[in-house]
Amino acid sequence: MFVPSVTHPIGDFVREWVPRLAEYLPANIQSEDLNSVVAFLINAVICIIAVCVVNIGSAPILIYMERKVCAHVQCRLGPMRLGWHGTIQTIADVIKMLFKEVYAPSGADKLMFYLAPLIVLIAPFIVCALIPFDKNLVVADVSMGIPLIIAVNGFGVLGILLGGWSSNNKYSLLGALRSGAQMISYEISFAMILLFVVMISGSTNLMSITMGQEGTIFDWWIFKIPVLGFIAFILFFISSTAEMNRAPFDIAEAEQELTGGYHTEYNGTPFAMFYLAEYIALITNSALATTCFLGGFFPPCIGIAAVDNVLNMVPGVVWFFAKIYFMVWCYMMVRWTFVRPRVDQLMDFEWKFLLPVNLVLLVAGAAFIAIGG
Repeated sequence: MFVPSVTHPIGDFVREWVPRLAEYLPANIQSEDLNSVVAFLINAVICIIAVCVVNIGSAPILIYMERKVCAHVQCRLGPMRLGWHGTIQTIADVIKMLFKEVYAPSGADKLMFYLAPLIVLIAPFIVCALIPFDKNLVVADVSMGIPLIIAVNGFGVLGILLGGWSSNNKYSLLGALRSGAQMISYEISFAMILLFVVMISGSTNLMSITMGQEGTIFDWWIFKIPVLGFIAFILFFISSTAEMNRAPFDIAEAEQELTGGYHTEYNGTPFAMFYLAEYIALITNSALATTCFLGGFFPPCIGIAAVDNVLNMVPGVVWFFAKIYFMVWCYMMVRWTFVRPRVDQLMDFEWKFLLPVNLVLLVAGAAFIAIGG
């Protein structure tokens, strides 16, 4: 019986089974080529499963975290009944959602109605597959990572527009149109900030952008370029918050005006998929901020050998998730601290302030590079 080793299970599996498979294939196919193809496919499947597990497994944690952050900001206790301090409240909510009846309203386009949550859910999963969680922990290390992220981010708008239009509900349609206008507008600023990162790092590959921050905390892009890096980080934070439709930029779901927005008619599992997509997008944008500004998987070394040696003992993936959860906490604090602007104020903020500031930032970054910064 074949038993792979603990240290190299994939390699042992390939060496054992590929020669047997090669006996049934044409003679012109080399065993070495087959080895690399099979090893690549196995690694890809494992990485994809890992990304799905991390994202779907993190969502209940983030929902519980959001409830507790909200409660403490408002001087409440939050969930306390199920489990210790309400730790399994989210699991109970998931079970409730799974057993709820799923139905489409009369007059709805059922195909598009049920397809919309899937489209919204796919986009953050694709982006997450491009993020390097460690030096050897990335699903797709593509050379054009940043342009691909910009393209995929616009994909989620289609799902929201389809969900609102196919519901045959005027409130849902109005919420979808608001959301589409907001997301398309703020994606311009979002893309320009990523282009600023590409310009200062000299690469569109996320692994190269991360490796350019190796060293101390002052080598992170947020600090490496004086003032400009910090401004870019703040602009990224604002535009990504608006792009995710999170409060205070949640005009697409304003209960007082739209009774819930584009997912008013959704229930059960499809509604849970919209909810899940929001929190996976939260993880993805936090991971992107970590990669582009906060040193990625590198520890916050300060240049003191004794301290840095201790920090380097912690695995890079642990540092990466610590930074992700710090960013998530920041997004949550903003949600429960600031008030929602009117829709006209929100659009004016993008077109009359955020976009001009981004243009100035790009010019300033180009000038900094030109003078040898």
